Amino acid sequence: MIIDIHIHEKNNSKDSHISLNEIIDKAKEMGLDGVCITDHDSNGLMEKAHAIAEERDFLVIVGAEILTYEGDMLVFGLDHLPKEKLHADELMKLVEQSNGVAISAHPFRPTNRAMGNYNRSLKGFRGIEAFNGTTKSQYNILAYYLAQELNLPALGGSDAHHIHQIGQYATLFPDGIRDEKDLIQAILSNKVSPVIYENNTFKPIIKQHPLSMVI
Repeated sequence: MIIDIHIHEKNNSKDSHISLNEIIDKAKEMGLDGVCITDHDSNGLMEKAHAIAEERDFLVIVGAEILTYEGDMLVFGLDHLPKEKLHADELMKLVEQSNGVAISAHPFRPTNRAMGNYNRSLKGFRGIEAFNGTTKSQYNILAYYLAQELNLPALGGSDAHHIHQIGQYATLFPDGIRDEKDLIQAILSNKVSPVIYENNTFKPIIKQHPLSMVI
């Protein structure tokens, strides 16, 4: 299964211009098997997303992109989000207590929302968004190398805020997943890999040799 793990929906991410139904339409057209809605500091779409996903027979998982003092984290399995901004290590404790998973989002994008080298000292996160659709290639490559250095899963997500951005990068779940619990377990087991959308199909980014990338 191929899933875009990082998409923003306009009702809860004010900088997004796409509705959930538009996201699903585009995802189906591209051949995605599911999407994750990770709105900024919000999982308010949860109830509506579950209803639409069932109605449209398409996998929609709702997490959140949470801005800590050190940078952004994608989190899954944390139903009750923090009401105030907090430090990354505090967020990791909340995620662990909820049996969830945290992924460092676009860690080397040159903005104040990226964890950067702080990832090397932070404990408790379980993956790195190595390939982010709104981040330049050189910063994505740095993120991929960091995932290798820390022996963490490398994932792909579009970080889409516009319809044309959906699925530029995504994540392959080779054993398939049915829900958020399966997604969390696959990441914890490192049974994931990043893919890129090229010529109307999804292709592995990492070829046979780990340093041979298609980007």
